[in-house]
Amino acid sequence: MTANAAARLLQHYVDNFRRLPWRSAPGEPPPDPYRVLLSEVMLQQTTVAAVAPRFERFVARWPTTDSLAAAPDADVFAEWAGLGYYARARNLIACAREIVRRGVFPKTAAELLTLPGLGDYTAAAIAAIAFGEPVAVVDTNVRRVVARLHALSDPTMRKVADIVAAMIPSERPGDFAQAMMDLGATICRPKAPQCFACPLADDCAGRALGTPEAFPARKARLARPVRHGTAWWIERGGAVWLVRRPDKGMLGGMAALPGSGWTDRPQSPAGSLGTVCHVFTHFTLELRIERRAAPEGDGWWQPLDQLAEAGLPTLYRRAAELALDAATEPRAAA
Repeated sequence: MTANAAARLLQHYVDNFRRLPWRSAPGEPPPDPYRVLLSEVMLQQTTVAAVAPRFERFVARWPTTDSLAAAPDADVFAEWAGLGYYARARNLIACAREIVRRGVFPKTAAELLTLPGLGDYTAAAIAAIAFGEPVAVVDTNVRRVVARLHALSDPTMRKVADIVAAMIPSERPGDFAQAMMDLGATICRPKAPQCFACPLADDCAGRALGTPEAFPARKARLARPVRHGTAWWIERGGAVWLVRRPDKGMLGGMAALPGSGWTDRPQSPAGSLGTVCHVFTHFTLELRIERRAAPEGDGWWQPLDQLAEAGLPTLYRRAAELALDAATEPRAAA
């Protein structure tokens, strides 16, 4: 990309940037690095529309790194409920506590990479946006933009990072990083890219070939395996028995209904209240809901009229809804 093209991209960003609660407008002082960290962790595998209101609620409760570091894990997990990918919440807490332990927020991508759970993209995004480091910030959207600009069918993230690094202007690297992200999210979309509105259209090899959507080449999706498990609905005196899942593994540290492990073997539907089907990244879970009388495992009685306050992740919230609404005949929850 030429210096002129980079200038066009930055001007397009100034004119069209997305106003998001974790951003500073172009030309304003950079945002608080804590807000950048929180937003980037929340946005992993989650849409901007879903994150924005949850971000506002989260920072209202824990407005600083120090306040988050001091928060009980269970409270953070409960606030995170429904956002999915719960390892992110564990890593976020660990990051906050490590930053407080060090007494300073790391400012470079290399330093940020030493924090728990932060990868190349998140470290680079914080360094560029919050601290102005001229470092390549490459997410899926940026990879697509670069692949189309250079007509690359299957570029590695390393190759894209090298190309982006050569594109970064000497000034405003944070705005440039966000301009590239916005370009991929709003104009250079996976399907039906809006080339007519793109400030880089004249520089795009994919557009010149007439097939921008061909880049990068789409990979065939592998069939997602199905796993099976059982959750136990144990109700007594207007309360339900809840447990906390082990810290490591799927939904680690989250409130849950007790139940069996998840296996590849189908469960018999006999005697169940119904089944909840939930899609994780690498597999689909069919969770059978079954009534039991006695408490199972270490846990607590959660009043049913306060169930929303327990911080159940989506899987178990839907299981609870099914159990509460269950008719005489078992049914499936889509």
